[in-house]
Amino acid sequence: MKESLMNGNMQSSTNGYTPPRVVITGLGAITPLGHDVESTWQSLIAGRSGIDHISKFDTSDLRVTFAGEVRNFDPGQYMDRKEARRLDPCIQYALVATQQAMADARLDMTAEDPTRIGVIVGSGIGGIGSFRENLDLTREKGLRKVSPFMIPNMLVDSPGGKIAIDHNLQGPNHAVVSACASGTTACGEAFELLRRGDADVMVAGGSEAAILPITVSAFDVMGALSQRSDDPQAACRPFDRDRDGFVMSEGSAILVLETLEHALARGAHIYAEVVGYGNTNDAYHMAAPHATGRGAADAMRIAMRKAAQYGIQPTDIDYINAHGTATRLNDLGETLAIKQVLGEYAYNVRISSTKSMTGHLLGAAGALEAIISTKVIEQGIIPPTINLQNQDPECDLNYTPNEAVAADVDIVLSNSFGFGGHNACIMVRRFAA
Repeated sequence: MKESLMNGNMQSSTNGYTPPRVVITGLGAITPLGHDVESTWQSLIAGRSGIDHISKFDTSDLRVTFAGEVRNFDPGQYMDRKEARRLDPCIQYALVATQQAMADARLDMTAEDPTRIGVIVGSGIGGIGSFRENLDLTREKGLRKVSPFMIPNMLVDSPGGKIAIDHNLQGPNHAVVSACASGTTACGEAFELLRRGDADVMVAGGSEAAILPITVSAFDVMGALSQRSDDPQAACRPFDRDRDGFVMSEGSAILVLETLEHALARGAHIYAEVVGYGNTNDAYHMAAPHATGRGAADAMRIAMRKAAQYGIQPTDIDYINAHGTATRLNDLGETLAIKQVLGEYAYNVRISSTKSMTGHLLGAAGALEAIISTKVIEQGIIPPTINLQNQDPECDLNYTPNEAVAADVDIVLSNSFGFGGHNACIMVRRFAA
């Protein structure tokens, strides 16, 4: 274990205040690869793709006919069926992932102060499915037929609100929206909220259920999606010379974060420690990243600056879970950003894009990748970037092509970038008391 990692305590800030350390104690996920974290993880390290032809609706009018769907999901297995019928899938997925994460964390709510437990869940689009259904309904039958559940279902903050109601979590609660960086932003803001002492425990993550004809078509006409409808599982090709766009996916990923003091007091299992978070904007374009990767680089630098307070240096990073969408501009820009931040050391770091297997969960992607980063530390295995057959010469770093690699990983950086120029990065490390 690296010497810097042994310095477990954060160095005091100049004003004498030492923020509490923040650890991860619970994980939950509903993804195209499985209905829990373990099945998702096993598929990732096996290099299996969760992308296939869309089964939710007729795609005959679409150019792009594939996505990363959550398949064979029955919400009635997890909640009252009548209630499930009233809830948008975006909320359903978040509720189930939260049930898993809280059970995994072994939180005994009878022993907790509910006012000290909060929720931050992000989404890029929220309950757009409910909005679309009601729009169609009113066109067919008139405005008086709109559902009374439409507004609660379509609001981006509804997953967090429903989670709080179901578990009596009365602490800080809000949603974050930073496009495809939303999941990472939610986890990072939960980290900061815990550090400033506003809660003892935070439920954080993202949820998305946006695989609909209009959204698939909209991303397609922007030129953002892969066109490989003849071979969906090979469609997402991050850092490959022949990449042609990202693949839409859906699902939810939720983490339980808490102060170290609180976790130790209740004897919680600690997966990893959160040590850094950065958030910036390119201030450049609504859909394209800055060509030099400047905003992404700045977000990484902010996360690393905070990690330095724990004695961690950039050259301590063992693995980067890349945003890695397989679009022409993103993969090159992210590569340039990593080089700006790490210099020559960038060539020594293992990198992979797990979106090559999961597809892009939009607002839930970053939270899922925070979970994956935590599992990499726990399991000592780096998932691959599959479909990397002809590496782009301009993307010349080590992207862990096609096969998982066993590695002793102590410190991980996870990147997320989104439309509107949003950038968010989170750093986790192996926990040391």
